[in-house]
Amino acid sequence: MAEEIGLFIYGIVPGDVEPTADAVGVGEPPGEVDAIRHGELAALVSEVPLEGPLGRPADLTAYQELLDGTAAVAPVLPVRFGTVVTGADAVADLLEAHQDRFAAALDEFEGRIQYIVHGRYEEPALIGEVLADNPAAAELADQVRGQPAEATRPQRIRLGEMISQAVELRREAENRQLLDELGQLAVATAPRPPSNELDAGAAAFLVDRDREDEFVDAVEAYAEQRRELIRTRLLGPLAPYDFVSAHQLVE
Repeated sequence: MAEEIGLFIYGIVPGDVEPTADAVGVGEPPGEVDAIRHGELAALVSEVPLEGPLGRPADLTAYQELLDGTAAVAPVLPVRFGTVVTGADAVADLLEAHQDRFAAALDEFEGRIQYIVHGRYEEPALIGEVLADNPAAAELADQVRGQPAEATRPQRIRLGEMISQAVELRREAENRQLLDELGQLAVATAPRPPSNELDAGAAAFLVDRDREDEFVDAVEAYAEQRRELIRTRLLGPLAPYDFVSAHQLVE
């Protein structure tokens, strides 16, 4: 029996956008990326087996690289990873049904790009500051230092709880400061939840292209002020993943 083929949708773009010849899609082997047009819109797609597995790290990388590369030259609405339809007619129907909504969203992202700023605490420096600010925690740390873990289990549990609470409060404050300092250079911001217990501030920023250099310089200054305590990473430019609202996404 012949394998049934579907279309993996990456994103919605203006109708005049053309995939580059070297664009690589998901799957093994990677599918050729094409644009299916309807009216003033187009969808970037590639063929995939309808029953084939998706979700390998290479697939996610291909998805992100295609969208980020597109966002560098044109507005794009990322479609949820793994969205597959049965054929070109289904794509055209989708574009027709949501044409006004997609067009308005693309206008919103014209000339704008996403950046993510992510900070992670340097653990020794963080613990040192927490203990310096909290005499009760410092006393517990003295009690357990050099002692057998089993003999000091209650104290270690309590110390861990106190440090965790202190880190959470610091993270909240760091996120507020991150958004206050850098948000004024962006047209929109989106806080991001922590992915690690040592995460500090993390947020996405939608930035006008004519302010990119100013934004990057501000991030570098922000990171330099905290370099003894926090390792700061700047990710981007990216497609506007964090700013495509639920009503704009293809579900």
